[in-house]
Amino acid sequence: MKRILNHISGDRPVWAIATLLAIFSFLPVYSSSSNLAYLYGNGNTLGYIFKHLIHLFLGFSIMYGAHKIPYNYFKGISLLMIPVIIVLLAYTIFQPVISDSMTNSSRWIKIPVLGFTFQPSTLASSILLIYIARYLAKIKDDVVTFSKTIVPLWIPVFIVLALIFPANFSTAAILFVLVLIICFLGGYPIKYLLLIITTGVFALTIFILTIKAYPDIMPNRVDTWTSRVENFINSENTESNYQIEKAKIAIATGGIKGLGPGKSIQKNFLPQSSSDFIYAIIIEEFGLIGGLFLVILYLWFLFRIVIISNKSESIFGSLLAISMGLPIVFQAFINMSVAVELMPVTGQTLPLISSGGTSIWMTCFSIGIILSVSKNYEKEDEIIDQNNPLEILKETI
Repeated sequence: MKRILNHISGDRPVWAIATLLAIFSFLPVYSSSSNLAYLYGNGNTLGYIFKHLIHLFLGFSIMYGAHKIPYNYFKGISLLMIPVIIVLLAYTIFQPVISDSMTNSSRWIKIPVLGFTFQPSTLASSILLIYIARYLAKIKDDVVTFSKTIVPLWIPVFIVLALIFPANFSTAAILFVLVLIICFLGGYPIKYLLLIITTGVFALTIFILTIKAYPDIMPNRVDTWTSRVENFINSENTESNYQIEKAKIAIATGGIKGLGPGKSIQKNFLPQSSSDFIYAIIIEEFGLIGGLFLVILYLWFLFRIVIISNKSESIFGSLLAISMGLPIVFQAFINMSVAVELMPVTGQTLPLISSGGTSIWMTCFSIGIILSVSKNYEKEDEIIDQNNPLEILKETI
């Protein structure tokens, strides 16, 4: 154990939280995957558990690698990756549908050699937030005007959001809110943020009206978004509400102590029981105690993020820790809110708990960056040209 601890650094509570979530995830994933095993296989759940184990192993490998990189180097990496993610997102939009599953398969890219599917919008969200943290740190001592920030800040933001939006409205909306929060915390003038919000709402309205007038441009997508909100408000008998009703039954059945590991009944009826609605299965099997345990872990994680951000003596380090940690907590509470019908169905997974490679890998990547910040409580090195990504990458190599 000492040999392992000697090779890891950074905030130990964050390591502990990530490890606890990963270990705990095997119980609900194993239970909820039994339904999938009988529906699409021979009833053997070991394949799903092994796949989840591989995802976690790769995720923690990414976390370990990221926490070994000095966090300043992510400035240059974000600059280089912005064009890459724009190309990936554009390719994702125009690629043919790769499957006919219940999810929107146009969101995914299949990795040829490994056979895994990858969701570029998740990577794009992390890269964009790093880029914003870098830019805000760069202009911290400047007089900020809206005209000066349009090209270097808001043009990349709106390009990425516009490319994510058609296939994944919920992710684009959450990312937009996170961008506004990070900009607010980074000292960006509130009056300009209000202008950005107004512009975003206006652009969304024009887009929806255009799609309504010409439905062949994006068939079914706007109807899906509006129906989810309408069903949430009106409680109509639809597929989305069917999932919500089953989730509420699972939560009510769980009570205080739950039915016990593997004894969930509603996992046989919830289509996304191992991903989007896994929190409902957790409460059904482990009760209110299990549900509160997860809430406490995510709140503890948020608490550690605030501490790491405050301890960092550089503006970029503080913003980077918040930019990487806040989306994880945001996503967790959105997932739990959907399960208890506090929000419409969004398709957001429960970080480090739900099955799914992309979600696990990008969560671990973000945690790795947070750990990198936590082990480098020092001011930025002024010798390195912070505007030259090639020089920063050269220092890394």
